[in-house]
Amino acid sequence: MSFFKAYDMRGEFERDFDLDTVYRIGRWLPHVLDARRWLIGRDARLSSPAVRDALCRGLTEAGCTVDDMGLATTPMVYFFTAREGYDASVQITASHNPASHNGMKVSRAGARPVGYTSGLAEVEAKVASGALPPTAAQPGARHEVDYRDAFIEWMTDFRADLSGLRYAVDCSDGVVGLFIHNLLGDGPIYLNDVPDGTFPHHSPNPLEAASREQLAQVVRAQQLDVGVIFDGDADRVMFVDETGAFVQPDYLIPIIARTFLKREPGATVIHDVRTSRGAIEALKADGARTVMGKVGHAFAKVLLRETGAVCGGELAGHYYFRDFFCCDSGELAALLVLAALADAKRRGVSFSALMAPICRYANSGELNYRIADKDRAIEAVLAAADAWSGGAARCDIDGVRLDDADGWFSVRKSNTEPYLRLIVETRDAELLRERLDVLEAALAPFVDKNM
Repeated sequence: MSFFKAYDMRGEFERDFDLDTVYRIGRWLPHVLDARRWLIGRDARLSSPAVRDALCRGLTEAGCTVDDMGLATTPMVYFFTAREGYDASVQITASHNPASHNGMKVSRAGARPVGYTSGLAEVEAKVASGALPPTAAQPGARHEVDYRDAFIEWMTDFRADLSGLRYAVDCSDGVVGLFIHNLLGDGPIYLNDVPDGTFPHHSPNPLEAASREQLAQVVRAQQLDVGVIFDGDADRVMFVDETGAFVQPDYLIPIIARTFLKREPGATVIHDVRTSRGAIEALKADGARTVMGKVGHAFAKVLLRETGAVCGGELAGHYYFRDFFCCDSGELAALLVLAALADAKRRGVSFSALMAPICRYANSGELNYRIADKDRAIEAVLAAADAWSGGAARCDIDGVRLDDADGWFSVRKSNTEPYLRLIVETRDAELLRERLDVLEAALAPFVDKNM
């Protein structure tokens, strides 16, 4: 697949892209985005310094001023892009991808996302042409900047009284380790908290069960209340409860939203098409106005701005905040969830008990199928669902979601990988198994086992 994705640029270094590609991107980005003052950050991957150098060479030859944050989380780059009034920014990261991968997340002024349809397609075409724009008569310069302490200071305002809460934090060898001790102090047990771009302890993707196993074992062995795990660049955060069980990220949207709904009753909260009915019902019970949107940060940030929502979240573990310039922050989400859990513990309520009213439906989680002919596969799924979906409410904003009295399902094409994605949720486990069997039988002829 192309290095240029729906939301960002990402791929295996020296296979899907090389330093010459990065340099050319650096030459074209200022012209496509009409941006002259840039902020650059990077994660701890071994290729990130070389990618940074190639990108900055392109930007400065285009006449741009570049402020280099050095090692930084992706939310840090978003935050200071907006707060310091940069024209644009790039975070060099492949987020939760393997260590051999790298990429770039691009934002416009105000930390507005640049996706494939909002600029990256044009950059891709320019780079593919082989041409370069004229070199600036006066080259720009790169300067080092340090925003770490300012970021910690801003985050500290959201740190609640966590005394009494027993928890562990797994930094996944990612860049959140740069300041997590400053943010949380001596309270938690820290795991993998030294940034290491080889990710020696586990994959930087907390959606993978194997990545969470170390944390879950510590939670169980130490009889902790909760485990927190960040991905490689800290734009996502996930949790395990006191039993070590994974808490599906969309279930936590209502927990996070309650902080903001208390100060702004009736506020809007956004979520994507994969969100559990239990989470949506909990939000409405708390007085929120809910708005469903497309999957992906490039869409969620726009929707948050358009609706004026106070916050929002996704199944993938991204949580968005109006207070954070409508961007996602794993760090801020972690502080808010930990605050809610500390408050619950003082009331004698465990993590799993707090979540029980939200997690009341049987949910398959997101299932992935390698399929080449995705359109025909979706048609087959919808045809198979006719038996129960005749009067269902249909949402077509991202694939198809059908909601009926007994449950719902979502089927859509991945925007970043060669997969068709399916989620099924029903009133109980027996009906879930029945519906999933029907839908998977419809998909079976299309699944490419050789892909």
